[in-house]
Amino acid sequence: MLQEKSLNEALATISLRSIDGQETYPAGQVRYLSDSGALLDVWHDLDTLRSQVSRALFDQRVRSAPGPQVDPVTASGVWRYRELILPAPTHTIISRPEGNTPLYEHPCLSEWVGVDQLYLKHEGENPTGSFKDRGMTVGVTQAMIMSAQAVACASTGNTSASMAAYAARAGLPAFIFIPAGKIAAGKLAQALAYGAHTLQINGDFDDAMRLVQQVCNELGIYLLNSLNPFRLEGQKSIVFEILQGFNWQPPDWIVLPGGNLGNTAAFGKALYEAHELGLINTLPRLATIQAEGASPFYQSSLTGFSERKSVKAHTIATAISIGNPVSYERAVRALRWTNGVTISVTDEEIMNAKALIDSTGIGCEPASGASVAGARKLVDNGTIASDETVVGILTGNLLKDPTATVDYHTGNWPNAKLANRPIVLEPTLSAVQKEIEKRLARAH
Repeated sequence: MLQEKSLNEALATISLRSIDGQETYPAGQVRYLSDSGALLDVWHDLDTLRSQVSRALFDQRVRSAPGPQVDPVTASGVWRYRELILPAPTHTIISRPEGNTPLYEHPCLSEWVGVDQLYLKHEGENPTGSFKDRGMTVGVTQAMIMSAQAVACASTGNTSASMAAYAARAGLPAFIFIPAGKIAAGKLAQALAYGAHTLQINGDFDDAMRLVQQVCNELGIYLLNSLNPFRLEGQKSIVFEILQGFNWQPPDWIVLPGGNLGNTAAFGKALYEAHELGLINTLPRLATIQAEGASPFYQSSLTGFSERKSVKAHTIATAISIGNPVSYERAVRALRWTNGVTISVTDEEIMNAKALIDSTGIGCEPASGASVAGARKLVDNGTIASDETVVGILTGNLLKDPTATVDYHTGNWPNAKLANRPIVLEPTLSAVQKEIEKRLARAH
């Protein structure tokens, strides 16, 4: 258990506040909703932070090389910004480390989308292969600060893999609620390998999410879905890294997939805070892209969010196959803060965009393809101009869902425009030589 001084230091400049600003609670309380049922934010004392943080502070931490004893404040792309996320004492932080993911570009991707400058922030290059590590390092650190006996989540894959890894690092029992048959093998393998107790629920993600909340409330287990406001604080660091990578001169657009909408919520909050603190002078616009078969947020937008829609989700992009997103209200606020938009794309558009990303040697899971497919659609309809700078978010790596990738390239996916089918040949030198020469001739 942490010393009382450490606990006070970790929680002194933050509180929990309802999304409408009407209810405030100490950050040391374990709660995920306000008394009236509203979502909660971790609210920072921005007046105090104005005198504590600056571009120079964060730039200096990038330049600080970690020694043999890795300091998370300099080694982690999350804890570099700890004043804006969770001001936890360094010795309390559970880190692998995470973050510091690259910005990729490739001319064929920019041309396909229709903009001069397209960059892809690859969150699949985090320790467990997805952006969830950014939130989980903060969530598990807070669980340790709160002396949690165990942690739990509902998951379609990435959350479970990440929570299992960070809980193992912290020595905490981990319980994962997964929807039966709705989790990619690569992600399930991680959860099992890291030692989590995996409970398979006969239902979809929304059923698992409802059940895990009930269990956590009844048994006092610490919930680490994006309902937990500390989880989202870590995901803000994706935006802080983008801003810092652009020398604090923001891109015009940040385009991201939308499932449970935790990233949309976190991105909007990060941009709001960065602007309020004077780290940036202009706000990028957010574009949240949903799969057509799992698009409650997009459907709600068609009425100006006057009515909240829910759906029975179905999409090849399992990471965003969510019909009743937890962070809905936070995400609506994020779009309003940033003059953002939301659209949907078909599974066919997602998989073709993914195949193009993969073919450049970058690679991603299906949900990530929604970013590039959505950016192309927004250029086509005139929302994004061709001379604007766009950053798309790739949420997970290629091996998170290998089955979808293999199906696409081997004929099990309809209209696979960029399929790279295996070539069946007789086991002779002449047959192989003839095929290779044909392929080389095409390449030149």
